[in-house]
Amino acid sequence: MQIRRARESDQEAVLSLYRELRPNDLALPSDKASELWSKVNEAPRSQIIVAEYEGRIGATCMLALISNIASEGRSIGFIEHVVTARSLRRKGLGEACLRYAVEAAWELDCCKVVLLSGVQRPEAHGVYEKVGFSGDVERGFVIKRSRA
Repeated sequence: MQIRRARESDQEAVLSLYRELRPNDLALPSDKASELWSKVNEAPRSQIIVAEYEGRIGATCMLALISNIASEGRSIGFIEHVVTARSLRRKGLGEACLRYAVEAAWELDCCKVVLLSGVQRPEAHGVYEKVGFSGDVERGFVIKRSRA
């Protein structure tokens, strides 16, 4: 297993994992996906992390830094889009991606790292707790814009 920052050549594999996570999302046109990939993965304050297993991208997550004027001006690390291929679960790939992302956030002097997860995913919550996240420190609230 190799954990690393994603490369341009990983784009399709990461998008495939996102489709597993959110099968009802509309697919992005390839030109738009490439443009957004560059904005996210090549930006100094965000990165896509992948776990490569037996020559295949098996898990991913994204780390984004949010500027902050509290906490001595230290950024907040925000992890999103944590997903492991169904066929490769229980091999530690997602956990390894998360550990890499958290360590990157600490190296970038973040004051904390935040991760949101769907309430219907208790198996994932166990992985997050194993990495050190706690669902009892702060409470997250989400509002999503309706597409209708």
